[in-house]
Amino acid sequence: MPQWLHTWNSRLSKLLWWVVLVGVIAALPVMYARAQTESSAKDVAFVMDYRDLLQVSSTKEVPQAYLQEELAKLKAAGVNGMAVFESTLEELGWAGEINVYNATQAAMLEQRVSPPSDNRTYVVFHNAEHAATLRPIIEWAFTHYGADIKDWTVGGLSGLSIGMGYDDAIMHPMQPNPIAMQALKDQGFQVFPRLSNRILPFDAAEMNKWLDSFQALGVTRVLFDGDAITGYGEGKNPKDVKKFAQMLDEHGMGIAMFENLKVPMKGMAKLANLLEYNAVRAHSISEGEMTVLKNAPIEDRLVLAVKDRNIRFIYLNAVATKDTIKGLVYNPLDKITETLGGYDGSTGVIKKIEDFGFNLGEPKAFEVHSAPQQSVLKGVAALGAIALISILIGLFLPGLQVLAFVIGAIGSAGLYVLSPNTMLQALALFVGIAAPTTAVILLVKRLRELRESSADGRLSAARRLGGSLILFARTTVLSIVAIPFIVALLNEIEYNLVLQQFRGVSLLHLVPIALVALYVVLYGSGNTVFGNARRILAMPLTVLWIVGVGVIAVAGLYYLTRTGNAGTVSGVELKFRSLLENTFGVRPRTKEFLLGHPLFLVGIFLALRYRWAMALIIAGTIAQLSMVDTFAHIHTPMILSVIRVMLGLGLGVCIGLVGIAVWQIGEGVKARWARQEA
Repeated sequence: MPQWLHTWNSRLSKLLWWVVLVGVIAALPVMYARAQTESSAKDVAFVMDYRDLLQVSSTKEVPQAYLQEELAKLKAAGVNGMAVFESTLEELGWAGEINVYNATQAAMLEQRVSPPSDNRTYVVFHNAEHAATLRPIIEWAFTHYGADIKDWTVGGLSGLSIGMGYDDAIMHPMQPNPIAMQALKDQGFQVFPRLSNRILPFDAAEMNKWLDSFQALGVTRVLFDGDAITGYGEGKNPKDVKKFAQMLDEHGMGIAMFENLKVPMKGMAKLANLLEYNAVRAHSISEGEMTVLKNAPIEDRLVLAVKDRNIRFIYLNAVATKDTIKGLVYNPLDKITETLGGYDGSTGVIKKIEDFGFNLGEPKAFEVHSAPQQSVLKGVAALGAIALISILIGLFLPGLQVLAFVIGAIGSAGLYVLSPNTMLQALALFVGIAAPTTAVILLVKRLRELRESSADGRLSAARRLGGSLILFARTTVLSIVAIPFIVALLNEIEYNLVLQQFRGVSLLHLVPIALVALYVVLYGSGNTVFGNARRILAMPLTVLWIVGVGVIAVAGLYYLTRTGNAGTVSGVELKFRSLLENTFGVRPRTKEFLLGHPLFLVGIFLALRYRWAMALIIAGTIAQLSMVDTFAHIHTPMILSVIRVMLGLGLGVCIGLVGIAVWQIGEGVKARWARQEA
């Protein structure tokens, strides 16, 4: 590179660092606004599936008495809401409102023989007053399905004859049972209708009547069942979703969205957007999980959902199952009340979330806060992120540093015009990679300088320890510079609700390690990059090399399986995580405090004397990037992420200091043996 170009690049590189600093400062008000948003909704609903309660009660000798007894227990334990599905004839039968018969059974009641041509379904009402409410609901629903309805009486009770086969009829959905909803409200429960997209075609006038009845009961939020929201018509009438959203808004109702669905619910993101994100996140423990999981894992899972993932809606299921070994019908309702209210000395879920500042109440959507001139601040933060990425490029290609910044700024502006979300997500990913990579590479350069500048190449242990702590702190600060940029660039409510997510988690976990390793191997060592590359390629391939590459590949694959929300975790580690959570209140990340930070600190200490210790620094890069990745989980409250990172740093440094002490003791013992043998 010509000297003049090198001089100008050197001067402009310092200017880029100032751009980074200004970008960080601009991001701070946006971070504060996000913290305000996250603290704006602290009420949590624990909601029981009312249909499951009816199903469980139907297995008891006196179903209605058992139902009322369990409702009282659940309320005392902390359940403050009930989810009421769209009714079916089967569910109304569980509730004791009707009896449902097929044609043969109805004929037997009338003491006649059912003709082969009769395959109708017969319904009889038990309560004349309730029949006045339920009859119009049943008649509208089955008329909507194309079935004819006739009056039918038996044994002095009024009923209906429905022109549909029994197996088909008992499954067809209808309006949620208004009698049950009123009774639940009278008992002090919040009521949450759970709607589907099964009643087709969508009837806006009928849905408006439903919403009117919900509003009269004080309903403020609805749920959805199935694979699509109400009104989603597979493109047949795209305006139905807009109509439904408008009706919800007019009735003052929002939605709850279940997390971790195998397939995202169709139309949910669009509905949330139309409602201006009057939405809360919901976490569900399925019937099967509730049956097999023990109390402690359920308790940990529910507390973490509320505390760690901004969940404000806990959905509880229960189902009666046959235990063939014990010869009885089992249900997990006692497990639910024990887990929420406490058992065997445990304080229970409700008390634990209250200790973290949450309350039982009506779940509300986050009140979105914005920093003054937030769009301008985000633009400045974006320039700071581009500057940091350019600095990383300059470490590998010094002549392109300034050019990279110019191209990056122009390209980002153009991409923002075409697709703002794509540009912001890409920039957040690249700056997340750039910060820890740049920090560690600058550390590697500094270590080489210190090792080469010492008179005899051997610094004292005290100086190495002091220098290691300073270098560790400096590198950590530079690594976490990415955090304000990621928070500012992705500070939108869609990320809090996980309708949008940080993209490229696997790249964030791999690229910094690979780039640091590449720099250590190819840059420095008194040779050119191409010279080092030729030297490595000319090295003989041995069995040891093949084994080493295999070990690294296996370790890399295992490492990738542990990244992201879908990472696999063993039972032993789950217990260890629970221990950490219960001990500290916030669980530090294992790969930071137990692996990455100790390796990194010990690596710095040893690298001041031994070249081979750079391998430890490469491995320890895991912790530097993991701190950044912690804040890429945008659905986690920011203050909790700060605590998690600080705990990881504190514990990691302590373990690293122990590792250094052990090494020094080992070196002393080895030197003593060497002197004795001499």
